[in-house]
Amino acid sequence: MTTWDLITIGGGAAGFFGAITHTEAGGGATLILEKTANVLGKVKISGGGRCNVTHKCFDPRELSKHYPRGEKSLIGPLHRWGVEDTIAWFKSHGVELKVEADGRMFPVTDSSQTIVDCLSRAAKQAGVVTRTGCGVKSIAPSDDFEVQTDDGERLRARKILLATGGTRLAAGARLAEQLGHSLEPAVPSLFTFKIRDPRIDGLAGVSVALTECRIAGSKLASSGPLLITHWGVSGPGILRLSAWGARDLAALDYRFTLRVNWLPGIDVPAQLNQLRENSGKRQIGGRSPFPEIPKRLWAQLVAGAGIDSAQTWARLSKIEQLALIGQLTNAEFAVVGKSTNKEEFVTCGGVRLRDINLKTMQSKVCPGLYFAGEVIDVDGITGGFNFQNAWTTGHIAGKEMAGVQ
Repeated sequence: MTTWDLITIGGGAAGFFGAITHTEAGGGATLILEKTANVLGKVKISGGGRCNVTHKCFDPRELSKHYPRGEKSLIGPLHRWGVEDTIAWFKSHGVELKVEADGRMFPVTDSSQTIVDCLSRAAKQAGVVTRTGCGVKSIAPSDDFEVQTDDGERLRARKILLATGGTRLAAGARLAEQLGHSLEPAVPSLFTFKIRDPRIDGLAGVSVALTECRIAGSKLASSGPLLITHWGVSGPGILRLSAWGARDLAALDYRFTLRVNWLPGIDVPAQLNQLRENSGKRQIGGRSPFPEIPKRLWAQLVAGAGIDSAQTWARLSKIEQLALIGQLTNAEFAVVGKSTNKEEFVTCGGVRLRDINLKTMQSKVCPGLYFAGEVIDVDGITGGFNFQNAWTTGHIAGKEMAGVQ
């Protein structure tokens, strides 16, 4: 039976980066086992097919603030392998990255295939062996690790890198538990909100550049762009709420009240008073007096306040004005479920951080076992942060497994 120096379980970003780093550092024979038919599947579909590789944030402490789970724990690892290191690595392997206005970084080709090809090529050149359609049934530690695949084959490895990523609900969790680890329960993160409400019906694609959103009855709050969709609301502000509130919202069975301030930082009562005084003959529903709010959304918020669109500003009563202020600054929407963010799916939960040496990514429970990526209890918001976690933890594990400090 062949003994591999390293068997990596999971052919995603973290698994590939750990395996490549290990072999490039002289770590010896490396095998990647991937359960599905294709490696790097999540890389391929991420960022709408463009792959948001990382985020332009070079300060590890600031960067760590984008991780709802793992913020403080990641500061040290991000010092050891951060965004600048990721950019330099991809450049050294023939891939230039570009920065967009919001800080997200993509390959200049705007194609995720560029990243898939780069990682595949680097793995092949380093001598990493990849097997697809090969799930793992069990791992048993002895002098070496004995790995049994789903089809009954037995393999040996001196070290194991568990990097099952989004499959941690099944394979990753089961294998980690076999090796003595306890896990934080996995629940969805980075999801959009399902809402059925006449105020947003027919407005799919309408967005507001800056909103403030809160979950009623909690301290959960976020600001940022909001996008109305066919099923409810999405956008960076909503995704941040879902990430930081992942466990709380799961406990509520994704049924709660969302409060939206469409005009944060604007003195809405004062502006409405000016409209009554200076534009008294204008119809309220004619056009939006606030450039921040698109005309169609404005019309439906006016209707939501119980105001006839043909009514003039001069005839707006105080009760109607208060109702309109409420719709503009504290609109309540009943959320009745969640949807995934496009084809991407992120969960929080996984192997407990206290059971991992974050300087090496080695298990404190099972010597020779290492972790990288989303299988550990770390998750980031949208914007390239989850991939940066994969590069960081994969690199640290790879160097350590190769015996390089």
